[in-house]
Amino acid sequence: MTAGYDPSNPVASGNSEYDQDRPRHAAGDDSERLGPLPPRITPTGSFPPVTGPVPAQPTSAWPVSAPATAPQSPPGVPPMPVATRRSPLGAIALTLVVLLLIVVGVQTAFIVQLERRADSADAAVKTAQAGDASRLKALEDRADKLEQKTGGSLDAAEVSASVRPSVFRVATKYATGTGFALGKAPAGGGTDLITNYHVVQDAYEKGEKNVSLERTDQRFAGTIVEVHPDMDLAVLHTDEVFPRLTPAAAVPKVGEPVLVIGSPLGLEDTVTTGVVSAFRTLNGESLMQFDAAINPGNSGGPVFNAKKEVVGVATLKAQQAEGIGLAIPISVVCDTVPVC
Repeated sequence: MTAGYDPSNPVASGNSEYDQDRPRHAAGDDSERLGPLPPRITPTGSFPPVTGPVPAQPTSAWPVSAPATAPQSPPGVPPMPVATRRSPLGAIALTLVVLLLIVVGVQTAFIVQLERRADSADAAVKTAQAGDASRLKALEDRADKLEQKTGGSLDAAEVSASVRPSVFRVATKYATGTGFALGKAPAGGGTDLITNYHVVQDAYEKGEKNVSLERTDQRFAGTIVEVHPDMDLAVLHTDEVFPRLTPAAAVPKVGEPVLVIGSPLGLEDTVTTGVVSAFRTLNGESLMQFDAAINPGNSGGPVFNAKKEVVGVATLKAQQAEGIGLAIPISVVCDTVPVC
């Protein structure tokens, strides 16, 4: 049997190009096809359609499902990203940040509130201080007016009781007088006292600088540390600590009552009272005249006003008259010695 070419069935044609590859029987050109030929790969890489019968698939009594495969993306579409499991640390950190911001906000509000309260308290304190200052000024004005109405009356008992612990009898080998503690405390401790130069003059000119400070039955050692003969003033120092008197800031008025404490004729703690009589200038020196009784031994003693302030240092008296005493004004004392 001669095989002819059938364009519609190249497999059955004896002249087909597939005939060159398939096996034949040795007895002539007639051959029997043992089975379907393997598909030929076309230039495009695809398989040609199979025209023969499709072999039957094996069956089973049990249902068989196809193996699970990962979903594939269509051609030309990038693969879907695989979802990853997020860590909880990010959410925790975010929560902590939010809590921290809340705490900071609360603290800021609290501080602002405290500052406002402090400002209110400061304003209240300033208002109260201003009110207190106003009331104090009003009381001082009333006190001044009352003092003017009463003529500046002096309570001798009260004044003398307050100032006597600061007043001493000053004794050397040659004379006695009076001295008193005044002004600020010395840098090296102890107490500085004021007296007249003529009370210690004899001892100082002989090179003897030691003096005794006496009150009732007590005696304390003192030293002459500074003298001003032209102003009739001397400064004494003791290592003991005594209460110090206050110098008056204002000049007393003529007619104002005064009190003198001293040791006339050695009689310590003697108190006399009077008034300011006048202000005089004698031999170029400014002096305050008063009518309180003084005698030898009063020299160097303090003259007080009603406020217990020292207004002068008793220094002279008229020999041929009574009630004419003279004192160095305290302003002159403070300008001369650095005790005030």
